[in-house]
Amino acid sequence: MKKPFQYLAILALMISLSLTSCVSTKKFKASEARVSQLKDDNANALGRLAACNTKVKDLNDQKASLLNENSLVQNDLKALSSASKMTIADQARRLKSLQDMILAQKNVMSKLKNSIADALMNYKTDELSVYIKDGMVYVSLAEKLLFKSGSDVVDPKGKEALKSLALVITNTKDITVMIEGHTDNVPIKTKLYKDNWDLRTARATSIVRILTVDNGFDTNRITASGRGQFHPIKENETAEGRAGNRRTEVILSPDLKEIYKLLE
Repeated sequence: MKKPFQYLAILALMISLSLTSCVSTKKFKASEARVSQLKDDNANALGRLAACNTKVKDLNDQKASLLNENSLVQNDLKALSSASKMTIADQARRLKSLQDMILAQKNVMSKLKNSIADALMNYKTDELSVYIKDGMVYVSLAEKLLFKSGSDVVDPKGKEALKSLALVITNTKDITVMIEGHTDNVPIKTKLYKDNWDLRTARATSIVRILTVDNGFDTNRITASGRGQFHPIKENETAEGRAGNRRTEVILSPDLKEIYKLLE
């Protein structure tokens, strides 16, 4: 009777141990899974923390860079402000010098115009005129005073006028001279001249030779040019208008080298 009971007791114990073992295995596996999940969560958390730390470092670096740039900008502004004050003062002095120089040249050109007008006062208004335009002195000489029609040979009366002009401008320093020849719009074509440009340039050259070779004006300060019919001062529809356009202009310009130096 005892043996069956013992067997039953042993069997019950084995079943109990077996059940206990199954439960423990399940719990162990669940614990392992939980631990693995916790490890993964911890790794993810550490990764996010590292990323946050990196962003914080980048932001701090950017902040430091911005602070440094702001400091540099402030220094530049201070330097610019100081330089600007100096520049304004320099510009004021330069402007004053420029104004004085322009005024002095204006006075020189005004006196030159009056001197030329006085020297040529015996000539009629339809023969020549003297005036100031754009800061330059113009001596406009009519064709009737200087040349016969279609010729570049200066008449004796014209030579006398140019001699009187040369006496004034030769004694005036710091001026340059441009001789411009102008015609009306009536075409010309001869053995000597192909067109009006050709004629007017030849006439301008003749006047340059008279002022320089015959009367001693500095060749380095004079230029000859021909504008032909393209810069009329009167309408070409009338004989009077065409006569007014057939002219030679002696243009006296002040030397601007000193002004250019001041502007550099």
